[in-house]
Amino acid sequence: MQTLSITAEKRTLTGKKVKRLRREGKIPANIFGKGIKSQAISVSLKEFEKVYKLAGETKIIEVVIGEQKLPTLIAGIQKNPVTDQILHVDFHHVDLKKKVSASVPVEFIGESPAEKQGLGTVVKYINEIEIEALPTDIPEKFTVDLSLLEKVGDQLLVSDLSFNKDKISISEEDMQKIIVKVEELREEEIVEEAPKEEAQTGEGVVEEATENSTSSEQPSS
Repeated sequence: MQTLSITAEKRTLTGKKVKRLRREGKIPANIFGKGIKSQAISVSLKEFEKVYKLAGETKIIEVVIGEQKLPTLIAGIQKNPVTDQILHVDFHHVDLKKKVSASVPVEFIGESPAEKQGLGTVVKYINEIEIEALPTDIPEKFTVDLSLLEKVGDQLLVSDLSFNKDKISISEEDMQKIIVKVEELREEEIVEEAPKEEAQTGEGVVEEATENSTSSEQPSS
């Protein structure tokens, strides 16, 4: 298995001063976890983007701080809501021999025959699933094949997923959750135009009222 790593430096700048780091092409970050003291660090933006593209939030990233090499999972990324620029990253140090909780994304593939034929609409209920596993056993994603949904009412539950139940744990409650389902088509609301006869009658009333008003204003001869 490929080992992904990123070099980090201890950080002394905090608060508004971290803007200086961003101008230098660095991201302020924190690393925390059981067995270590929380540390303020910084990493290269370019290096992080490259590693994150490969690791996502489910693969181990080795954070190298001097002589320390700490296995971590990305626990959170803060972004600018307007520019989408990465502002801050949290790295969660993990024990490779102990299970951790993680959110695994769901990827939908294929096309539902029911939706293709116009019989129903595919509704996706969840996009990620909470699991427990050793850090090295966390799957990159769960794949759901929409081609299995052939008619209205067909659905796929978390329990329908194929995964190694000896290595990956999912709560019983979550196992019963619907991932995707074919729902009946909703009838479109149609706004009908007023009948022409009514429209003409209305116009006639206006014209009649106008004529009466005009005639009443004329002086009597």
